[in-house]
Amino acid sequence: QELKDEEMELFTKYYMEWKGGKKSDNISYANIPRFYYRLPAEDEILLQKLREESRAVFLQRKSRELLDNEELQNLWFLLDKHQTSPMIGEEAMINYENFLKVGEKAGPKCKQFFTAKIFAKLLHNDPYGRISIMQFFNYVMRKG
Repeated sequence: QELKDEEMELFTKYYMEWKGGKKSDNISYANIPRFYYRLPAEDEILLQKLREESRAVFLQRKSRELLDNEELQNLWFLLDKHQTSPMIGEEAMINYENFLKVGEKAGPKCKQFFTAKIFAKLLHNDPYGRISIMQFFNYVMRKG
């Protein structure tokens, strides 16, 4: 019996070392996030249902963040109303001050688009420091 207990103890020790039960000396391994989760097998019905449901909830949340047609029309109306003269050819422009005013009036879904970073990204060689309303609107439609 004593021999079996010793054998079992050694087996458990070596198995835990082989399996990874022994903690690594490098502490940075504890900070690495897990990024891969295996797909559930066909016989794991509960895990498959959980995956489907979580995906559906994720897609619903993302679709609520999107601007609907009415919100896009409202955004276009506000941008057009606050355009800054003079126009360049046929293109309506807006300066940063009016850009921020539109951002306040456009609603919470649009707030993410009215940042200095996005304004600067769309700012091209305009002598008055303005961006094209059409370019900004197209940006919102692509990203939103």
